[in-house]
Amino acid sequence: MTDSFEQRLAAQYGSLSTRLREAGDYIADNPMSIATRSLRTLASEAKLAPATFTRLAHALGYDNFEELREVMRGQIGRRMLPFADRADRLQNDTLDTHESFLSRYAGACQENIAALAGSIEPGQLEAVADRLAKARRVVLLGALGSTGIAEYTAYIANFFGDNWEIGARAGSSLGATLAGLDERDAVLVITKPPFARSSIRGAIHAHEQGAYVALITDSRSCPALHAADASFIVPTDSPHFYTSYVATLFLLEAILALVAKRAGPRATERIAEVERRNRLLEEVFAR
Repeated sequence: MTDSFEQRLAAQYGSLSTRLREAGDYIADNPMSIATRSLRTLASEAKLAPATFTRLAHALGYDNFEELREVMRGQIGRRMLPFADRADRLQNDTLDTHESFLSRYAGACQENIAALAGSIEPGQLEAVADRLAKARRVVLLGALGSTGIAEYTAYIANFFGDNWEIGARAGSSLGATLAGLDERDAVLVITKPPFARSSIRGAIHAHEQGAYVALITDSRSCPALHAADASFIVPTDSPHFYTSYVATLFLLEAILALVAKRAGPRATERIAEVERRNRLLEEVFAR
């Protein structure tokens, strides 16, 4: 599978000059403009020389800026396809006889994880884990396709702490969940296109209340990005009709492991107590 622009940028980011990083950040933040506007206009808006974008294209392995632009157009086209159209494309896709769908899918997931790991700045994951571990309350926001991911995260987190909760769970309102949040609290948001209105509004509202907001998404166009104290843009490329959550789960499990590590002996005692009560209530089969 051909690397996306974001994957190439992440892989080379540490070796790029300051100007080339600025150009790369501008392209990643403005994919629609890159695909539709002239190089001179882009350079003027980014306050960079046109040649900087050309040099970036070469540094990332493209023949020229126009090739980079075509890649961005293709990525935008794939992301904007409705799920039904993607499903139709999947059903009519003629696979290479030497490559099964499973191998293509596995390769895409592995590339997503590698790109994500390479894009996380040193100390970023630890800083987020520190803030979540110290929070009085941690509210998880995830709706639509992210609902199950948020539920899974809460399930794991509740083994080592009783202060993690799902926002707007069945039978409760989002307003009730967010009431009373302040700078002592944290909100972890998981949202991807099509963005759930409740997740976006919840993130912005929590930010306005002073709570720490960590955002996981797959698009720099996410409407809640400006409200996040920390954010992760997770690659989701996939031959599937639906964007992949594999790299998202990888990231969340890494964060949860770091939070549990910071909880120390208290977490170990609580995990043992949860397991004991699960057996007592016969929620699990005892071996």
